[in-house]
Amino acid sequence: MTIRIPLLSLTTAMAGIAAIGNAVAAATPATPDSRLGLSVQQDLATRDRQAASRQQALDLREQAVRASAARIKAELEASRAAATPAGPATAQDAAPDSYTDLASIYQAMKPAKAAVVFEQLDLDVQLKVARKMRERSTGMMLAAMTPKGAARLTMALARAPRATGAR
Repeated sequence: MTIRIPLLSLTTAMAGIAAIGNAVAAATPATPDSRLGLSVQQDLATRDRQAASRQQALDLREQAVRASAARIKAELEASRAAATPAGPATAQDAAPDSYTDLASIYQAMKPAKAAVVFEQLDLDVQLKVARKMRERSTGMMLAAMTPKGAARLTMALARAPRATGAR
C-alpha cells in the first residue's frame, strides 16, 4: 500500500517550514561576512562617533553662549544700577556720555561726510561734541565744512571756556 499525499498538502507543509525558517533567520542578527560589510559597519561607527563629538561641541558652545549672555545681562544690570543716582535723574547727567559717544561716532566717519551732518546740528551740540573730539579729527572736519559753518564753530570754540580733561 502506497500512501499518496495530495500535492496541495505537501505545498502547504513546505510553505510553513519556509516561513518558520525565514522567521528564525530574521530574528538572528546578520553579521557581515564580507570585507564590504565590515567596511560599511566601520564607516557607520566612525560617523556615529564624529556626530556624537560634534553634538558634544555644540552643547558646549551653547552652554558658553548662555553663560556669556547671563554674564552680560548681569553686567548690564550692574552698570544700570551704578548709573542710577540716588536722587532724581536729569538729562544733563547723561549728557556728557552721549557727547563722548557722538564724538567717537563723528571721529570714526570720513571728515567730508561727517561735516555735512555736523553742520546741521545746533551750535551748542557742535561745540560740546567738538570739545570731546581729538584735535586732528576736529580740524579735518572743520576743513570739510562750508566756510560759514566752520567760522561759526571756530568762533564758538574760541569763546567757550575749555573744560579740563575734555580731550
